[in-house]
Amino acid sequence: MIVVCPSCLAKNRVPEEKLAAQPHCGQCHQVLLPLAPIELNEQNFSTILQNSDLPIFIDLWADWCGPCKMMAPHFAEVAKQYPNVIFAKINTEQNPRLSQAFHVRSIPTLVLMNKTNEIGRISGALRSSELKQWLDQQLMK
Repeated sequence: MIVVCPSCLAKNRVPEEKLAAQPHCGQCHQVLLPLAPIELNEQNFSTILQNSDLPIFIDLWADWCGPCKMMAPHFAEVAKQYPNVIFAKINTEQNPRLSQAFHVRSIPTLVLMNKTNEIGRISGALRSSELKQWLDQQLMK
């Protein structure tokens, strides 16, 4: 599988059975799949989305959003439990073009992507158990 390093954007080939073993980037030696959400922005979004073979679960949020702040620790907790999914966050205030591209009408909005294909979307704050249930349903499709 190809995994893009969130630190240096280098493409890394990783055997699927080694994804859960915290593989490191061959170029910068940082962890390829941190068990925490990565930050996506207008500079790194296309490279990571188009080149990664893993599904990407994106939380579109804003600093001023109370429900976003309430859900953030739940999103981070669930990220630790899915080594085969990249968890990412996009600050909609700092990345208005991405917010527009996703047609965000309310936040938080969660979008599951497989390369450039949207697999599923849900809006509103969810707890850990609800996030896991929704994500599991989407991954089964």
